Amino acid sequence: MNKAMNYETKITEIRKDFPILNSEYIYFDNAATTQRPNQVIDAVEKFYKESNANPLRGLYDWSVDATEKYEHARKTVANFIGAKDSREIIFTRNTTESLNLLAYSYGLDNVNEGDEIVVSILEHHSNLLPWQMVAKKKKAKLVFLEIDENGVISEAEYKSKITNKTKIVAIGHVSNVLGVTNPVKNICKYAHENGAVVVIDGAQAAPHMKVDVTEIDADFYAFSGHKLMAPMGIGVLYGKFSLLEKMNPFLTGGEMIEYVTRENATYAEIPHKFEAGTVNAAGAVGLEAAIRYVESVGFDFIEEHERRLTTRLMEGLKKLGYVKIFGSKDQSKHCGIVTFIVEGVHPHDTASILNEDKVCIRAGHHCAQPLMQFIGEGSTARASVYFYNTEEEVDRFLESVSKVREVMGYGA
Repeated sequence: MNKAMNYETKITEIRKDFPILNSEYIYFDNAATTQRPNQVIDAVEKFYKESNANPLRGLYDWSVDATEKYEHARKTVANFIGAKDSREIIFTRNTTESLNLLAYSYGLDNVNEGDEIVVSILEHHSNLLPWQMVAKKKKAKLVFLEIDENGVISEAEYKSKITNKTKIVAIGHVSNVLGVTNPVKNICKYAHENGAVVVIDGAQAAPHMKVDVTEIDADFYAFSGHKLMAPMGIGVLYGKFSLLEKMNPFLTGGEMIEYVTRENATYAEIPHKFEAGTVNAAGAVGLEAAIRYVESVGFDFIEEHERRLTTRLMEGLKKLGYVKIFGSKDQSKHCGIVTFIVEGVHPHDTASILNEDKVCIRAGHHCAQPLMQFIGEGSTARASVYFYNTEEEVDRFLESVSKVREVMGYGA
C-alpha cells in the first residue's frame, strides 16, 4: 500500500470514531467547537455509570474513585501542555472563565493607575473585555498591537508597544479569524525583560499543535476542552506556581476553603483554591480521553492534514475570482482557518445558502469586532477544518460556494 492509500485509510478509520460524521452534513465550523469521538463519549458515560460521586469530599469508594479520576485528568493535562507541576493546572468552564479569573484575581491586584496592559487587535472578545475592565477600574491604559497585511505582529511592533510601563501582555496564540500563529515565545521573552507577565489565549492552538508552556515560558495559558473534542463546560487555566500562589480566589464557597469561622476564612492550597463548588469531574475525564485521542492521532499528522485541506480550500476559492480571503496568502499560515467573503453577498446569506447544501460554516464578527473594524468588514464567513475532515468535503464546500452568487440573483 502506498503512502497516499495509507493516508486515506487513516482518515477513513478516524471518521468511524465520530458518530455525528455519519451523516450528509459537512462540518466546517471546528474553530467554534469540534465533534466528539466515541472514546470521549464513552469515557463520560462510563464515569456517570460507574464513578458518579462528588469528588474531593467523600471517604467512600465512589467518591475516592471520582477524585482519583479527576486528579489523574489534571496530570494528563499538565503533561499535554508541558507544565512542570499538575498543581499549575486549574479546571474552569472554558477559556473565557479562565481569562476572567486572571483579570479579577491577578489583574485587579497587580495593575495600578498609569500602568499599561498590552493586547493585540487580533484578540477574541474573551481576551479583550476582561482587560478593558481592569484598565477602566484601575485607570490603566490599554495598548494595542497592530498587524500587517498578512495578520502578522512584527518584532518592531511588539518591541515598540511593550515597555517598562507594561504590567500584562494578553495575546492569542492563534487568531480565531485569520488563523495566524503569533510569536508568543518571543513576546514572552521581551515582556519578561520589561517586567511584564504574559497571558496566552490558547483556545485555537491547543487542538492543532503541540504546546509546551515551559518552552514558551508562558506565565498563564488558557484553553477550552470543547475545541479539543472534549465535552462542553470544561476548560483549563495554566499558571506558574509562584504566581498562582500569590493570587486570591476568583470564586468562593465550597471546597476551596481550608477553615471557616463566622468572621473569616483561610483558603485551600492551589489548585483547589480556584475550583469552588462541585467540579465538572465528568468533563475532566472527557478532556483526558480527548487528549489521549489527539495523542494517538499525532500532531504531525494533524498539522500535515490540515495544511492539505487548507491549501485545497484556499486554491479552490481563489479560482472563483469573486471571493476575498483574509490573512496570509500562505496556506500553511492559517491553522485550518479560512475567513472569506463572497463579493456582493452578506456572509449570513452565504452561510444560509451553504446550509441548504448541508455545509456548516460560521458567519458574523467571530467575537473579534475590533479586528473586523481593522480589516474593514462588519462580518465575514469562516470555514475551519479539523483532522477528521476530508478533501471530498472541501470539494463539496467549493461547489456550494460557487452557487452562492447565482442563488442571490447575480447570474451564473
